[in-house]
Amino acid sequence: MSNARAGEQPAAESGRPDATPPRLVHMIGNAHIDPVWLWPWQEGYQEARATFASVIARMDEYDDFVFTCDQMVLLSWVEESDPALFEQIRRRESEGRWVNVGGWWVEPDCNMPLGESFVRQGLYGQRFLLSRFGRAATVGVNLDPFGHSAVLPTILRGQGIDSYLYLRPGPHESDVHRTLLRWEAPDGSTVLAYRVPHEYSSGAGPVDGQVDKALAALDPDLGEVMVLYGVGNHGGGPTRANIESIHRYDRMGSFGRLRMAGPRDFFDGAVARDGIAARTGDLQHHAPGCYSAHSGIKTWQYRAQRALLVAERWAVVTAVTDGVPYPREALEDAWKHVLFNQFHDILPGTAVEAAFDDARDQLGAAVTTAKRVTARAHSVIARQVDIPFERDSQPVLVFNPHPWPVSCDVGLHLGMEPAGVVDDVGEPVRWQPTQSRAAAAAQGRSSLVLRADLPALGYRLYRVHRTSDAQVTATSLVATPDLLENDLVRIELDPDTGWLRSYLDKRTGIDVMAGVDGSTHTQVCADPTDTWGHRVVSYAWPGDAMEVRGSAVRELGPLRARVRVRRAWGASTMTEDLILDHDSGSLRVEVTLDWHEEAHLLKVRVPTSLDEPRATYEIPFASIERPVDGAEEPGQGWVDLTGSVAGRPAGLTILVTHKHGYDVSGGAQPSIGITAVRSPVYAWHDPYLLDPDGEYAFQDQGVQRFTYVLVPHAGDLHVADPTRRAQELGMPPRAMLESSHGGTLPPRRSFVTDEGGAVMITAVKGSEDATTGPGGADLVVRAVETQGKPAMGVLDLPLLGRRVEVPFGPFQLRTFAVPAASDAPLVELDLVERPSPQ
Repeated sequence: MSNARAGEQPAAESGRPDATPPRLVHMIGNAHIDPVWLWPWQEGYQEARATFASVIARMDEYDDFVFTCDQMVLLSWVEESDPALFEQIRRRESEGRWVNVGGWWVEPDCNMPLGESFVRQGLYGQRFLLSRFGRAATVGVNLDPFGHSAVLPTILRGQGIDSYLYLRPGPHESDVHRTLLRWEAPDGSTVLAYRVPHEYSSGAGPVDGQVDKALAALDPDLGEVMVLYGVGNHGGGPTRANIESIHRYDRMGSFGRLRMAGPRDFFDGAVARDGIAARTGDLQHHAPGCYSAHSGIKTWQYRAQRALLVAERWAVVTAVTDGVPYPREALEDAWKHVLFNQFHDILPGTAVEAAFDDARDQLGAAVTTAKRVTARAHSVIARQVDIPFERDSQPVLVFNPHPWPVSCDVGLHLGMEPAGVVDDVGEPVRWQPTQSRAAAAAQGRSSLVLRADLPALGYRLYRVHRTSDAQVTATSLVATPDLLENDLVRIELDPDTGWLRSYLDKRTGIDVMAGVDGSTHTQVCADPTDTWGHRVVSYAWPGDAMEVRGSAVRELGPLRARVRVRRAWGASTMTEDLILDHDSGSLRVEVTLDWHEEAHLLKVRVPTSLDEPRATYEIPFASIERPVDGAEEPGQGWVDLTGSVAGRPAGLTILVTHKHGYDVSGGAQPSIGITAVRSPVYAWHDPYLLDPDGEYAFQDQGVQRFTYVLVPHAGDLHVADPTRRAQELGMPPRAMLESSHGGTLPPRRSFVTDEGGAVMITAVKGSEDATTGPGGADLVVRAVETQGKPAMGVLDLPLLGRRVEVPFGPFQLRTFAVPAASDAPLVELDLVERPSPQ
């Protein structure tokens, strides 16, 4: 019986020995290029051009050579710097010898970005391929990222991708031991996933060593496999020696039949294979230290992603309502800055120090674009709001960026001494003065915080009065250095540890922190691990508590109370402001950390008195349960610990900004740990040994800020709606001082709402394709089910006079184009904004 695939010669006819192993090895030529790592992006820019020129030269020399390319930013660089070379690439692609895969702008970190960022990776990457080559990628590729979120099959399928190549984690680093998997996301979407055996790059010489090691790492029952080869990381690609050795070893039959091909050739044969192992959940863990390395890049990314989501919403609102041209190109450019800096050696903090100067600048440019777009839209709306003149008052418009109603505290800085605040119908609003942001307070500048109750994705008018007789009702809010209390909760602080020893929810009678030892709240320890955190399983290590240097009440008024706790360790200090609103059961903690330790880490830990706890983490577009075992895990905006207290269901959710490294540890005091800071040497990769006499730069020296919120609950984490609350924490409403003038708009208005149910709108934007709609764009709305169960989603669009209800499955993600014409039907789109095949 012949072992040859259809169309191929049997071994004897091809010149191979009859004893050739019955195996087909697809040799995937590639040149994994890190556009940034131990070099700046400018060097990666040049290397892409040099590598692709070399690849085209090899194609001229070898008729059967096939090259596989991912990361669309590299192609875009070549297109703009060497159009002639790009045309040669287009010609070879049309012949089937240049194979575009991945379909994403870069190979990003695959855990930390927002779900919407993963959507945009493919939105811009696949649309680039469609516009330049006429076809999108169907194979996803993330060879070098250090872990893969469980939601990726959902994203990939939505972008027309049915299969996936990855390398990490290896079989020794996870519970996944099969090369080929049918990987299923929380919503049920599946892709075929193939773990690259051994490595994605080879040396410049013969490929026998690469193939030997790859075959040794493969599932032994796979008769058809892929092996990747080509010089990589700093580019290079397949060499003459690589290609000629493939020819030689194919003739010899050393490893079976060797055929230069693209990944699609393998997956087309594998799709019908029986017995493929099934996998649900994420693919972890490799290098978990990257989720806490370089706090700066995490903060800049956090701000930039959210600023762009806000800008899109307001830009499309004014496009629809006022015909303001939708700033498609400016937003695309800004998003591409964000996406590029999610690359798996930038966002994880593992590049050289200078790379982060470039990242800061590029992300700053993205934020600047977003703020300009938002400010323009707000001004377009504000100038049309009817704001009658009232003596001794300052009108304030507060804009809510979320498509659900939000009630929150909003800060103002203004040039008058306030005496009262009223809403749009003249009713008194709860407020209180705060410390001025300007040292020149004597010049008439003052600050206050007010309670704003805002319509969904809309605005509301408030007025600050210089004189006022309006009174707000008194509250039971109490604050001392050792106590914060209102009608809902009583929170006791231990003066010795500076942390909570009791958190009693008066509504349920449950205390999730009864008798906890707060001495573990801060844990400082030496961190000998490299920048990536290679070989790390957990950072839940014993450590020193930061010394409490004092606590004091900094605010107490009708709206909220603030207790400040100061700590120090070594040359570092940390201030935690514990803030309790008069009507909230949640405790907000604002952290200012001034860190000056080298090769150390700080865990901020929240111990509880919960029994039999279960841990749930937010991941992009979903949530996932993980073991309570202290493992260092990636997470998004919240982590939950649910169990019982005295036999009654109870739990604690923590919302967090700017941080992504967590652990949930068990024991007598089950706890959630936030890896607040690590300070390894920049770009230090184990097993390289640091020179004892060398001079090195250490990460995260200086001031950083982040916020976390404690949300106790009675056993159902979804009652507090942590996904929405985390969004509110990271995308606060904007207050805008406005003048008095006439106008046609009311003092309060909502443009889009999802009515706050289990289905949450995640994007409101203009279409990527220009249309004849107002402002040159149709409205695009994306929503996801957030609780893991079927639900009816509401898309209520007052700006278009339309309201629809749409069913969603558990964690299902759906996208719709909503034409401006009220009689035109909604069109469901895929994640590249093509009509959905579903």
